[in-house]
Amino acid sequence: MVVLIVASNSDNASMNLCRAVLRLTGWSEEHLSITGKYRTHDSGLVNLLIIDQLHILANDVDIDYEKSTGIPVESVLILSRHVSSSQTPAMTLHAIGIPGVLPYGEEGRSGGLNGTLVPPNPFFASLFRTMNKLATERKLGNEFDLTLETTHHGPVLSKPTLYVEIGSTEKEWSRTDVADCWAESISYALGMNSSSLKNLDENIDVMIGFGGGHYAPRHKAIILNSNFYLGHVIANYSLIFDDNNPSEKPTGPWINCIVKTVESTRISFPNNNIFAHLDRKSFKGWQRSAIIEKLAELGIPVRRGKEILQRE
Repeated sequence: MVVLIVASNSDNASMNLCRAVLRLTGWSEEHLSITGKYRTHDSGLVNLLIIDQLHILANDVDIDYEKSTGIPVESVLILSRHVSSSQTPAMTLHAIGIPGVLPYGEEGRSGGLNGTLVPPNPFFASLFRTMNKLATERKLGNEFDLTLETTHHGPVLSKPTLYVEIGSTEKEWSRTDVADCWAESISYALGMNSSSLKNLDENIDVMIGFGGGHYAPRHKAIILNSNFYLGHVIANYSLIFDDNNPSEKPTGPWINCIVKTVESTRISFPNNNIFAHLDRKSFKGWQRSAIIEKLAELGIPVRRGKEILQRE
């Protein structure tokens, strides 16, 4: 079982990150497959695949890679550019899927399918903390926002997946120092210099984040200051409530969103305890109560930020 790192020839930042990953020692010569050109790593833990198609549209590339090479894939990291309207320089990462968007099953604007969430890569939290540490040591935090994002866009894959990104303009996409920082973060988090992938610790709890904006600062603070694993992080814009009468039980796409978020995270962490953290101020009181009630039905406790960090 390997972690499959995917880069796209259609994305300049993706190929910059790819070249940085290849600067790490231990890669084989290039091989050809139906899915694209690929290399294996001496550790036996990681493969690197270069595709021509833009990655957000590469549905089932994980399964297609397995079929074409015979190499089983455990999880996926996709190297990508990040684009934002503010054009803020950023090093960021996120799980993928399109939660809470109707009509379900329709293709999303940036790949994926509405209502479909891909299981989050278990390396999410450790890679985020490692990137923050290395980037801060190298003073990149003075120029770049070191952040995570909420779950969004495609493609649709079966294996637990994470996007690794440089943002937000051509100037940043081509930065070799930023790409090298990401490559070394990946190597360390995955344990590429050892003989086995860093295994999941079933005694470490998994956090799902609900609420807040796209860059989820309250959830980010918890993950940076704890050793928890991280599942999906869901923004307010994905938790859509119907305009109910106040006396009625709240309805809307938010219910399906929460169910799919929990189900998807459980696929990645089948033996770990999962809890939810809410950006409480981002919800109205009745919305917060409805979410907590639904999570309780699914067996997911809700913990407050102060309580979480005191336990740590």
